[in-house]
Amino acid sequence: MNIELTDFYSRLGTIAIILVLGFILGKLKLISAKTNKDLVNLLLCVFMPASLFMAFPAAYNDETSHLFVSGLIGGVIVMVGIAILGTIIFNERWYKGKFRYASIFALVFNNATFLGYPIISSTFGPTSNAVIAYCGFIIPFNIALFSYGVYLFKHKIDGKLIRDVITNPNIIAVVLGVIVFLFSVNVPAFAKDAVQYTSNATTALSIICVGYMLSTAKFGLIFKKWRISVTAIIQLILGPLVTFLLLTAVQYVAKTGLGIDFPNEVIVVCTLIESLPTATSLGLFASKYGGDEAEASQLVTISTILSIITMPIMVGLLLGGLI
Repeated sequence: MNIELTDFYSRLGTIAIILVLGFILGKLKLISAKTNKDLVNLLLCVFMPASLFMAFPAAYNDETSHLFVSGLIGGVIVMVGIAILGTIIFNERWYKGKFRYASIFALVFNNATFLGYPIISSTFGPTSNAVIAYCGFIIPFNIALFSYGVYLFKHKIDGKLIRDVITNPNIIAVVLGVIVFLFSVNVPAFAKDAVQYTSNATTALSIICVGYMLSTAKFGLIFKKWRISVTAIIQLILGPLVTFLLLTAVQYVAKTGLGIDFPNEVIVVCTLIESLPTATSLGLFASKYGGDEAEASQLVTISTILSIITMPIMVGLLLGGLI
């Protein structure tokens, strides 16, 4: 891939500045809890879907199609592999009660939406091959999030869960993007511009929201709970490591002529996403479906803080030869 590792770190610095801005706005009470909640809903329902839709090229080509499908398959492999790993690591012997399921959730689902798209888009470009691979990955991620993620708290599958997956705006946006891409649909310029302007707000708003969430954390209490810190460290180290090894193995098998070719972009995108802190939706899911909201929110916070240290290290160690 045509980007220097130093450029990647530089763009992480840009994101860090916006994160600090969100933190300061929260401390100054210029963003309230209600404002942040409304922004999160808008990001999930409007801005992020617009970004995903705009990520697809206007015209179909075999290379882009292959990247999208490879990203989708890579996402399935990663979701299944990490889910199995989480069940093994966070077993009932060491992790009991609700926090066990929150820990599995934290390992499987990271901040692929709020931070994943902004980092990949700003690093590689909003219409790059990496973003196409990301669009493929985000489909199994969202399906797993609103099915297996909910199941971890509810312990059952019902009709509402299935409807939530089907009607998820991000899934709908990617499906529409695929249709426009495959059939080279000519979207009117004024409509495309409207979606593009909406999409442009995604990166800054999403990172500001994460910064605000950090501003509300009580750091003294968090670091006293060893289980939270251990879970966060496991997620930030094993997540990207296992992802890299899984997809590299798939790529190796593919080169022997026994499987699908896996472009480097897919390995980079999936590993990069898995090095991100755990999903901010963990706290929302715990609150909505009967989990421990306080511990879940603390886990999100400590994971986000530690990722500032672990993410550059994991990216440098695993992806230095691919980026």
